[in-house]
Amino acid sequence: MNKRLIWNAFKYLLAVGLLTYVVSRNWSPTSEAGDSLPGLKDVWEAHVIRGQPIHGDFLLLAATIGLVAVLLTIIRWYFLVRAQGLPFTLSNALRLGLVGFYFSIFLPGSVGGDIIKAAFIARGQSRRTVAVATVILDRAIALWGLVWFVALLGAVFWLTGSLDGEVGDRLRTIVGVAIGLIGLSLLLCLLLAVLPARRARRFAMRLSHIPKVGHAAAEFWRAIWMYRRRPKSVLLALLLALVGHVGFVLTFYFSARTLFEPDQLPACREHFLIVPVGMVIQAMPLFPGGAGIGEAGYGWLYQLLDYPARSGVLASLVQRVIFWTLGLAGYLVYLRMKPVLQPITQTASDELATAARV
Repeated sequence: MNKRLIWNAFKYLLAVGLLTYVVSRNWSPTSEAGDSLPGLKDVWEAHVIRGQPIHGDFLLLAATIGLVAVLLTIIRWYFLVRAQGLPFTLSNALRLGLVGFYFSIFLPGSVGGDIIKAAFIARGQSRRTVAVATVILDRAIALWGLVWFVALLGAVFWLTGSLDGEVGDRLRTIVGVAIGLIGLSLLLCLLLAVLPARRARRFAMRLSHIPKVGHAAAEFWRAIWMYRRRPKSVLLALLLALVGHVGFVLTFYFSARTLFEPDQLPACREHFLIVPVGMVIQAMPLFPGGAGIGEAGYGWLYQLLDYPARSGVLASLVQRVIFWTLGLAGYLVYLRMKPVLQPITQTASDELATAARV
């Protein structure tokens, strides 16, 4: 217990330390010639000290779109759970999805909330490992949708000649990697599609004989096999993921527009290629809600497009405040829907830990 506490404290200190470093690095930056460049200090003095107004309409738009995107992720998970034939209502999905989003904002890595969702849905289901598998597969489809998102839009931008020049070369590299990952994933799906049912059952039986984790591993494999036989549900989840990613990109873009004019930022279409990369960076473990690493990542991505890093850092900070607010509001709604939080049973905790190891 002491080691776990120290390790968790280290994660938060790491995030705070990196965030402090990123902010201080962009507080009052200087060019190679030694000239002072506009930094976070200027924005702070303009909007906090002197009271210069921000673009409140864009802030409200970013918060609204962000809320819709979060709700779409919850609906996507709901359809995946129902595809497994598990008893589950939309209100339960909303309740667990909101508390999961809250913890994903404040726990290390964006998957921290998934652990909470998995624990609570496992507690209310007889097929607990399958219930946990729905959370894992929802995360996998979200990441797969992110790659599809970049590949599809990037291909359109590429074919229409919108990725020109040196910056275009960098964006084409991102698009090329996404297309390569899509090709690899389609190959794996093809192999799964031609796998005979008898071999799938035989493989599940072999997994069940593994000591300690065999039952959980077999159930997890059966869950994957069940989704393989429900392509419409997977396709629907993928489409919802794509729409949700549009919302998250626009949330970031309008967060940036809250403080900056259009000519001070990369074009909106360029955000559709760099924000997904930033989302992956922000999902790295060790950083609660991606704090610090997200700001550093977006600053680097803005520099990649020849824009000041401080613009990306500020946009990420505005977005973070929006999601903090939405996360806290979601948790309050969760408490309103179910005021008494029952403790997780030991059985559900053990199954969750076993599934995580698998």
